[in-house]
Amino acid sequence: MRDACRVEPGTKANLTGRPTGDRLGVEKGRAQEELARLTDRLSVLHGRLHAERSRSVLLVLQGLDASGKDGTIRRVFTGLNPQGCDVESFNVPTTSEAAHDFLWRIHSALPARGDIGIFNRSHYEDVTAAYVIGAIDDRQRKRRYEHINAFEKMLVDEGTSVVKVFLHVGRDEQRARLQSRLDDPEKRWKFDRSDLDTRAKWEEYARLYDAALTATSTPWAPWYVVPADHKWVSGVAAASILVHTIEQLDPKIPEPKGHLDGILIDP
Repeated sequence: MRDACRVEPGTKANLTGRPTGDRLGVEKGRAQEELARLTDRLSVLHGRLHAERSRSVLLVLQGLDASGKDGTIRRVFTGLNPQGCDVESFNVPTTSEAAHDFLWRIHSALPARGDIGIFNRSHYEDVTAAYVIGAIDDRQRKRRYEHINAFEKMLVDEGTSVVKVFLHVGRDEQRARLQSRLDDPEKRWKFDRSDLDTRAKWEEYARLYDAALTATSTPWAPWYVVPADHKWVSGVAAASILVHTIEQLDPKIPEPKGHLDGILIDP
């Protein structure tokens, strides 16, 4: 599953050639059971990572509107200790943020050692959306790829594993999800008219994301393109990628301070 999703460094992301409805071998009837197993494992690993407090993990979630970023976070991270887990969302830069370099607000939101950080959108908006609205030109966009690669290399060198997941939703599925938001009073708050402007530029966004993923899938921080038409597939895939990453770190519970065997707590 991970291999099927991975964008091998030095190769094209090829988003148009990746089916958004691919089930990656996941059986719908067993998806919930598999997700529960993965989230249980993630909880154990997270506890060890938090206790060790020497390394951290950053999950970068990107995708077009209605690709399932919020739902993926909810499904994968339910049950984790909130003290060691933080979600950051990045919208249009504020006046203060725009007065600094584009990575300034990103750096200040990174997880501390021992924590898992989740970016719901990220610095990759600054090479896609920023270009579409004319905030940067083509030369700046390509230069920012280099800055991002160097930035993520520094993070990895300093002990933060960077896990990058692009939720790859199809155009028809996106339409259905956006319409569902409009039709359901409980979900209507999530709809923004700007979503329609983004949808109207589908081909441009697809081209920009393809270029960004191709240029920034590196040996130290590769991209994973997860098919997102089926939420039960994207949840299992994202959890599997994250669990595998932390298992490779093999975090350890620290040794207790002093000899504790035989100690009894007074009633």
